[in-house]
Amino acid sequence: MSQIASLSEAVLQQVEQTKRDTAKIFRVLKETRTLTATNTFQAHVRVTGTDLLIVVATPGPWDDDQGIRAVVASYDGVVHLDEFLPVGAPLSESRQGGGGRRYAAVFREAPQVNVVIHVHTPYLGGWAAAHRVFPLNYAAAQRVTLARELPVYIDRRQPESRFILDALAADPHVPAVLEANGGATFFGPRLLQSAQWILLFEEGAYFQALGENLGGVQPFGEGVLEQQWRMTGLWEEGRKLIQHQRAPS
Repeated sequence: MSQIASLSEAVLQQVEQTKRDTAKIFRVLKETRTLTATNTFQAHVRVTGTDLLIVVATPGPWDDDQGIRAVVASYDGVVHLDEFLPVGAPLSESRQGGGGRRYAAVFREAPQVNVVIHVHTPYLGGWAAAHRVFPLNYAAAQRVTLARELPVYIDRRQPESRFILDALAADPHVPAVLEANGGATFFGPRLLQSAQWILLFEEGAYFQALGENLGGVQPFGEGVLEQQWRMTGLWEEGRKLIQHQRAPS
């Protein structure tokens, strides 16, 4: 059986683009020391109009082959491509179906999400280990989102996908959740955008961790949200959110 069973040329081109983007992300996150030493980074990318996901993971520090490999699997775990298999091995030997199933519920129920990334970074990992909701009190990070905090996924009896969907139902702007005693899971419309936010939010977590030891992190002063959201075109929607939050119940 072919290792690329029933995949169109368009899907194969998307696989190659996803691998190129992931290679760039891997370089940037490593060079900026955003990734932890284990290089934990796995991205799940929707193939539009199908029930297929492209799953890519960065190589570990002990791997001799530091290239990016891809898997294409359905939400039900049927594997259509597995670059981790030896050349000539049949797809029936693949053990990569879990990559398709892991966040399938998110892709099924949240059409605005095209990418889910699980990543381990030092300071977001610290907030996750403390089981603390991460408030966005770093202006550069708040600038890109109307969400004001990242929730923490603690009770693993609830599937992570369901926790993400619950978080989006509570706040449709939330771009990530923390995985208690682990890393973080980011989600959004585009791979490179979510990766850029990983770096930005990790930087915020770093500054806020420093602030915790210098008297405590303070909320934004007057006018900061307007200033930051005007820079990214979010102010009009953000202003409505502020007015709604201030309105008497």
